[in-house]
Amino acid sequence: MAKWQHDGPILEIDKLSISFFTRLREIPAVMDFSVIVEPGEAVGLVGESGCGKSTVALGVMQDLGKNGRITGGTIRFKGRDLSTLSEEELRGIRGNEIAMIYQEPMASLNPAMKIGRQLMEVPMIHEGIGKAEARARALEVVTDVRLPDPERVLNSYPHQLSGGQQQRIVIAMALMSKPSLLILDEPTTALDVTVEAAVVELVRDLGKKYGTSMLFISHNLGLILETCDRLCVMYSGEAVERGSIEDVFDEMQHPYTQALFRSIPLPGADKNAHPLVAIPGNFPLPHERPPGCNFGPRCDYFEAGRCDAQDIMMESVPGNDRHHTRCLRFREIDWQAPPAAAETKEKGEIGEVVLKMDNLKKYYEVAANALFGGGETRVVKANETLSFAARESETLAIVGESGCGKSTFAKVLMGLETATEGQILLDGRNIEQIPIEARDTKTVSDIQMVFQNPFDTLNPSMTVGRQIIRALEIFGIGRNNAERRTRMLELLDLVKLPRAFADRMPRQLSGGQKQRVGIARAFAGGARIVVADEPVSALDVSVQAAVTDLLMEIQREQKTTLLFISHDLSIVRYLSDRVMVMYLGHVVELGTTDQVFAPPYHPYTEALLSAVPIADTSVEKTHIVLEGDIPSAMDPPPGCPFQTRCRWKSQVPGNLCEEEVPPMRDLGGNHQVKCHLSEADFARMEPVIKIAAE
Repeated sequence: MAKWQHDGPILEIDKLSISFFTRLREIPAVMDFSVIVEPGEAVGLVGESGCGKSTVALGVMQDLGKNGRITGGTIRFKGRDLSTLSEEELRGIRGNEIAMIYQEPMASLNPAMKIGRQLMEVPMIHEGIGKAEARARALEVVTDVRLPDPERVLNSYPHQLSGGQQQRIVIAMALMSKPSLLILDEPTTALDVTVEAAVVELVRDLGKKYGTSMLFISHNLGLILETCDRLCVMYSGEAVERGSIEDVFDEMQHPYTQALFRSIPLPGADKNAHPLVAIPGNFPLPHERPPGCNFGPRCDYFEAGRCDAQDIMMESVPGNDRHHTRCLRFREIDWQAPPAAAETKEKGEIGEVVLKMDNLKKYYEVAANALFGGGETRVVKANETLSFAARESETLAIVGESGCGKSTFAKVLMGLETATEGQILLDGRNIEQIPIEARDTKTVSDIQMVFQNPFDTLNPSMTVGRQIIRALEIFGIGRNNAERRTRMLELLDLVKLPRAFADRMPRQLSGGQKQRVGIARAFAGGARIVVADEPVSALDVSVQAAVTDLLMEIQREQKTTLLFISHDLSIVRYLSDRVMVMYLGHVVELGTTDQVFAPPYHPYTEALLSAVPIADTSVEKTHIVLEGDIPSAMDPPPGCPFQTRCRWKSQVPGNLCEEEVPPMRDLGGNHQVKCHLSEADFARMEPVIKIAAE
């Protein structure tokens, strides 16, 4: 099919409104939304879940399902109104002219078909080219997305690739017919930060190579800064601010944009001296939007009788390039004024050692042929000689990519698995061989866990109050139901949920509220150690700030030891007292937060820091992209586990890195690094993140 020729903007969305119709009512999802994407331009669409970002993308694809309808405005692609096209014309555009990359790569791949064939189908269907030419193009695109051994990849099935590789294949598939517009809907949320960095760089380079225009949907402002030229901020179905990256980041003109930035842990944030400022109140439901400005009830600058008196239109900001805001008061607000100081918190006094791990190992035996069993068994070394101590009131962050052994270690600590070797001491008692069903009530209530996904951890058919009371019954707290009910209400106060929520069902709660219930349940038995496994990664930015703040506050009151498992180094830097970096089952670096975030680093820590997207235009980062994927724990490389991806390896004489596991070395002040590099090499390391002088 021939491509359309057009000189003007690739995509023009003008005053678009989209509603979904249920039997009860019309639910407006997007209102008065306008954005323009010029040829070769990358535009970011930012906002929290439920603000309508993905609905806009589905509107562009004309794929709103049977109860979604465009109720106003137009979407023009290369000058043509998409709503006037026939089904057949739309089929010719989708995948050929406009391609979309979704959040979950496996949703776009056919599990029963080899990768090569899936890629070849795209140009064969859209452009009618022959098999040989399609295969040659597939090989070229797989090479472009930097996958190792492209021939082998084309002959693989999707399940034989890692998540990062699958996402690259989906990107390759989207690029197969060289589309004019690429829509990316949160394409890296499911990926590790190092893989994300590589994929983002890839998308940016390929956009330039193919001249593709992009609409990049994300809730991560740092990613948008690194990939886009312009951005549009959405709140509750409306665009509230549009402009170039520099204008919006450095001269924001909308209270919501400002509030978003204040709830992200940028370099310099400190949980005691400069706590994050969470946005007050909750996101409005589509059928409960306030009159006038949607953000009004949560805005610091709200003026009754004015901000809620009429619909508010987008206005252009004088002096800036295509910069618009939906705020009546933007000319009156002093945008440079420092935030009202959030109250500074007293740092909790770090106490005695509560938990000690000594040379902990966890190996799994698996059949080499996992599908049919039998044959030889292979050993998966999930944790290798882990040693550390955690103290009362301390936050120890455990950082690393998926597959590094973070969650295995948490399972052994919780008693869901038992250790292969080594010991875990809780208050001097060995617990590494006691499975959870054999642990006494006190040990179970002492070590609790807050999980990543609040949706999966609550019983959908039981009220919030009943779930907390059950935990109290199991921990033997309270002599009767009345006492337990009183304690349950106190726990709701502790996690700052209204007491009325005791009678609500989980489905009536937002993600952030569910996570608070999970936290209340974890603290029901007066937990001494709480393992927080990615507790905020499923939550929106503004909710993240409130939930991390809550964890810190409870920690100050209850002197809890917090083991914070995360791959988000910005939050780790903000929250933790000490950081433990893991790679392929090994602890490769352990020290205070200041030691781990400043050189000298372990080469892996250095690469992790370089990969973190930071939403600050004054930050300069050293650019390090890790080549290759994490090796398998079933077949780890010999010598140092990181040597296959290390950029410093050539500094070490001989084949030492490939032959010997490095010893754990003390760089002074209890800062430990597992690495063969010499003192001179460590001394040469530069900081990865530099804040440019004003």
